Amino acid sequence: MIAYLWPLALTVFCNAVYHVCAKSMPKNVDPLASLTVTYLVSALSCFALYFLLNRGGGLLREYHKLNWTSFAFGFVLVGLEVGFIYAYKAGWQVSTASTVQSAFLAVALIFVGYLFYHEALTWHKLLGVAICLLGLVIINK
Repeated sequence: MIAYLWPLALTVFCNAVYHVCAKSMPKNVDPLASLTVTYLVSALSCFALYFLLNRGGGLLREYHKLNWTSFAFGFVLVGLEVGFIYAYKAGWQVSTASTVQSAFLAVALIFVGYLFYHEALTWHKLLGVAICLLGLVIINK
């Protein structure tokens, strides 16, 4: 059970801290300049954690196994960071920006799952989409 829950708990915790960091970024700093430091720290953290958790691992061997996803993931992560930073700079509240984004994301991923991964598109999921959209109307009133 712990192996099932700890990744979700880590994600929730880090996501909360992420939004505090994004909302707290100084208004006068260019988000892209800030993200160069962010990604340098991230790269160094991943490098250190790789060797800490994979004793005797071969990082170069692992690099040879990569495909397009790691490169696309890098571009997508920058888009996520920049999107949230500019949303907060534009005046979005920390309590609603992520909620609105997550509701739209949930709706999009239902269709992504159906179209690309052949996941079932059930009435329960469609009802969930309707509830998400209704929630967006309510939260933005």
